[in-house]
Amino acid sequence: MKKFYFLLINSLFLTSAIFAGETDYTKGLSIWFDTPNGLYGETARHTSRNPDAVWHAAYRNSNAAWESQSLPIGNGSLGASIIGSVETECITFNEKTLWRGGPNTAKGAEYYWNVNKQSAHVLDEIRKAFTEGDQQKAEILTRQNFNSEVPYEANREKPFRFGNFTIMGEFYVETGLDTLGISDYKRILSLDSALAVVQFKKDNVAYQRSYFISYPANVMVMRFSADRAGMQNLVFSYAPNSISQGSLSGDGDKGLVFSASLNNNGMKYVVRIQAETKGGTLSNTGCRLTVKGADEVVFYVTADTDYKMNFNPDFKDPKTYVGVDPAETTCQWINNAVMQGYTALFQQHYSDYAALFNRVRLNLNPTVKTSEIPTPQRLKNYRNGQPDYYLEELYYQFGRYLLIASSRAGNMPANLQGIWHNDVDGPWRVDYHNNINVQMNYWPACPTNLSECMLPLVDFIRTLVKPGEKTAQSYFGARGWTASISSNIFGFTTPLESQDMSWNFNPMAGPWLATHIWEYYDYTRDLNFLKETGYELIKSSADFAVDFLWHKPDGTYTAAPSTSPEHGPVDQGATFVHAVVREILLDAIEASKVLGVDKKKRKQWNDVLSKLVSYKIGRYGQLMEWSTDIDDPKDEHRHVNHLFGLHPGHTVSPVTTPELATAAKVVLLHRGDGATGWSMGWKLNQWARLQDGNHAYTLFGNLLKNGTMDNLWDTHPPFQIDGNFGGTAGVTEMLLQSHMGFIQLLPALPNAWKDGSVSGICAKGNFEVDMIWENNQLKEATLRSGAGGNCVIKYGDKMLSFKTIKGQSYQIKYDVAKGLIRN
Repeated sequence: MKKFYFLLINSLFLTSAIFAGETDYTKGLSIWFDTPNGLYGETARHTSRNPDAVWHAAYRNSNAAWESQSLPIGNGSLGASIIGSVETECITFNEKTLWRGGPNTAKGAEYYWNVNKQSAHVLDEIRKAFTEGDQQKAEILTRQNFNSEVPYEANREKPFRFGNFTIMGEFYVETGLDTLGISDYKRILSLDSALAVVQFKKDNVAYQRSYFISYPANVMVMRFSADRAGMQNLVFSYAPNSISQGSLSGDGDKGLVFSASLNNNGMKYVVRIQAETKGGTLSNTGCRLTVKGADEVVFYVTADTDYKMNFNPDFKDPKTYVGVDPAETTCQWINNAVMQGYTALFQQHYSDYAALFNRVRLNLNPTVKTSEIPTPQRLKNYRNGQPDYYLEELYYQFGRYLLIASSRAGNMPANLQGIWHNDVDGPWRVDYHNNINVQMNYWPACPTNLSECMLPLVDFIRTLVKPGEKTAQSYFGARGWTASISSNIFGFTTPLESQDMSWNFNPMAGPWLATHIWEYYDYTRDLNFLKETGYELIKSSADFAVDFLWHKPDGTYTAAPSTSPEHGPVDQGATFVHAVVREILLDAIEASKVLGVDKKKRKQWNDVLSKLVSYKIGRYGQLMEWSTDIDDPKDEHRHVNHLFGLHPGHTVSPVTTPELATAAKVVLLHRGDGATGWSMGWKLNQWARLQDGNHAYTLFGNLLKNGTMDNLWDTHPPFQIDGNFGGTAGVTEMLLQSHMGFIQLLPALPNAWKDGSVSGICAKGNFEVDMIWENNQLKEATLRSGAGGNCVIKYGDKMLSFKTIKGQSYQIKYDVAKGLIRN
């Protein structure tokens, strides 16, 4: 436990240091660099010689400095990436609801909404083709009828309906300095305080920049200071994106305001900046804030759009997602922030953030000394085989940091890049990808004690229900709701244009999303949530799953047509689909029992579940991916959809279904230990569920070595944030599992983590768990009961069951001879 207290003391020291104006931010958990970035973007966009440059649409997301060297900060609505150049600081800036597309494009609501094909009548013909063994006909009919007219690329139609998440622009702060003669450079992201810092010395002057984004105040704050008076000579300017119509003007003597609308859909947005100085002079001319001879400068930045989240959209109203006036909201936010000032804002920000982040501590091999070296060097050493338990802890907590920074109540969930994006368009539209990616973003939320961060996903799911009902009815003649592979902030649930059904046919996206509703309840045991919000979402999704299935003449149920997302042919019973159906039906059954409702529906769900085609084991001993045994043991595809029942589901387990678990292991061995970042994250979780800690650790190591950039962002490639979240979730699964009806302690502890401790991780049933282990063996555990009720604990082959009282803590010791002992 020594390292735990060391980190806690460092965290407290960090807080004191911030308020005292000190500069040692590497204490505690931090990502840091010792080399400055160059002039970001060079002449392609903006330099001091080209102050009026704007965003170039052709600039892509592959910029190495932004993607692997920047430091991300955010509050769930606003996001920024700090580049850390000496000459001209560059900050890319995002607001999560700035999206092209939707019903307010030039052609109106009908153009946007009326895109579902009326394809339900084709299902009988497809199923008849399967019955007759005509695979080709079944595939052709599926390709032709289960897409839409909506393309996925902006250059394919005008106006672009699906849309994409886009950047608000960039801020530039010209410093009048150059890199000649600088020393002691550090660019730091403190995970303990959600504070980014750039510091260096030049000509015997120590310069410092501090950045944070406050969730309570909804502002970004940037402070430029030095240890000598009068050294701040800055020019602040803003470069908007190139896909808007707007005007940048002065806002009083100290501010700038950019009022604009997107060309594509008229979405209004406002960016507002104000500067406050100590000493020196501040002028506001030519839409540039110029500071001369100041001791300190604080820039306050905020932004908003006119987007309104809508759970019951009017399909005839083009403005159904239009709400607030961003000019009013941003004015209020900026005035409140300036009135509070830097210190009060930071105290408020830190209190809010630390209340979430500090819930969980992880300490691996605490007696092993760790060196103070920059994060890129740590990664380099790790790739060369040097153990680094601090790096593993850092990566784990970075995932929690990113979730807090990109997913807070009141806005949309984390997207493919969380909240950080540096272009007008980006990889996969930087959308909500529903065939694993957005789901993976939320795997760590409840287990790592961040259930509040799950609420944006719940709201996002609610925005899909009404449009999803139309999609379910049009394509499948089904009750309930569903979604397809890609969604946006405007309730898009339809398949896209492509006839490539390997990725574009994914009607189980809706039920998969709905399983997260039960997940949230199961961890929090918030009965009001289940009754008022959750149950209807789960129930209607289960109804869709039942109606989607083919009730064959022999009485069985199967998924025809179906696919294994992004892999393989159109099938008459893909294992992935059956696994998701099992999960949502089991969730619906349990939810109805908890609430004591819908006995008749429960009976139907149970009946379908009992007749659903079972898992099959193929000729290689593998869990089959399709209805026929066509798996290739040399196939190393990144998707392992057919193992959904192992993870994130719970219908395959070495505890309850050992034969199926062995077959799942064969699949993972065939697929190998490589792949894209997010895929390694998924396999890490699956190996943990197989309770093979050493193999899970291999995947964790591969994720760090081969799927992680210098700033610890996950790379697909390109940057895609789900791997970060999958990695954090996977480590938690190695330490604690509770999906099988009991709490299993250290189910997949690797040999490498000989000694350690973890505190604050969560189990289903609303339990918090702390553990200490020594010599790869549990020493003691503490459980805190948040809801009361029965608790069953498993460690190795030992079990312990006892009743708990809400709010009480329980101490558990492990003795080799006596097993688990409750103190």
